[in-house]
Amino acid sequence: MPPVPAEPGPPPGTPDHGRSAGRGRPAAHGRPATGGPADPAEGQARGAGRLSGPLFRDEQPEPAPPGVTETVVLRAISDDAAPAPGHGTPPHPGAPVHPAPPANHLAAGQPRFVPSSLPGQETPVAAQPAPQPQPRKQRGGRNLQAAIGVGVGLGAVIIASLFVVKALFLVVVMAAVAVGVWELTSRLAERKQIKAPLVPLVVGGIAMVATGYWSGIQWAAASLALTGLAVMVWRMAEPPEDYLRDITAGVFTAFYVPFLATFVAMMLAADDGPQRIVLFLIVTICSDTGAYAVGYKFGKTKLAPTISPGKTREGLAGGIGLSMLAGALLMELIIDGGSWWQGLILGGCAAVTATLGDLGESMIKRDLGIKDMGTLLPGHGGIMDRLDSLLPTAPVVWLLLAAFVGS
Repeated sequence: MPPVPAEPGPPPGTPDHGRSAGRGRPAAHGRPATGGPADPAEGQARGAGRLSGPLFRDEQPEPAPPGVTETVVLRAISDDAAPAPGHGTPPHPGAPVHPAPPANHLAAGQPRFVPSSLPGQETPVAAQPAPQPQPRKQRGGRNLQAAIGVGVGLGAVIIASLFVVKALFLVVVMAAVAVGVWELTSRLAERKQIKAPLVPLVVGGIAMVATGYWSGIQWAAASLALTGLAVMVWRMAEPPEDYLRDITAGVFTAFYVPFLATFVAMMLAADDGPQRIVLFLIVTICSDTGAYAVGYKFGKTKLAPTISPGKTREGLAGGIGLSMLAGALLMELIIDGGSWWQGLILGGCAAVTATLGDLGESMIKRDLGIKDMGTLLPGHGGIMDRLDSLLPTAPVVWLLLAAFVGS
């Protein structure tokens, strides 16, 4: 607080001039120079006058210029200091008493003050909005309700196409192959500028599935070879730069998606084809489900942390166990001539290949720098995100079924 100047005395020649001429020396008329009035009543009146101003001064402060806001900050009140006017104790008799507001009370729009580095001063702080609660994220960033709905829908389509008209399931396989080829080539072009020819890959992929269903593995292999040649010729219409890179990606796509899917069509071609497809799908799904459930509850040791950090060895063991159990039951119940021990072998091998297929596509997506191959299936990603474990499992299940019960 700035120092308060001494009260100016009356002009010379007045009766009070001698009484307040100075402090510490004798005043006129023989009164003691104690700095205070001799009459108690007069001293009380003068004391009340000194405390009547806004800053404990008699003179009024000059008004602030227009547009300038004047802020008055009072010194903090301590136990040994008198309370400021307007906070509980009146400054003089007869003044109204205003109770102090609670310490945690702030009026609407009123700034909050924090202690400043200067003694007796405070710094206003703008009011901060209350933190909003963050929405809880679901595990894996997936929409669980959408994933369940899409899964149920796909299952209904598969069951209806299998057991109503068997050839309809072949159309479903062809459509999945065409969409999978389109997703893979699109991501290669977007992320790596690899131009794998789409038209010969789609046409050749459909031809592989059809020839495998009606004519067997020899015609499917021949269709794969012809598709590779078509990719090489189709790419010749473009400039020669990166020619080898593009046709290599095209041949890989032809093998990875349509040729592996051809083994599903060959399983369907058997007399008990729908039952074999059900066995193939259930053991693969049980592998994924068992690995997720056991890994979520007991998983501690990472299986491949640089490829898929979420997979654990405990989860792999759970997936193999559940897939073997499903294989043993289904081989005994729905496959003619099948035995439970054959189902154990088939389920264990299917779980291993399903895990390797999942890891293989994870490597591809990490190399491309993407999370999903597409967005066609809400809650799942793209078609290739659902085919990653099915495609490498199909030739293994087809081969074991052919060895155990014939083709």
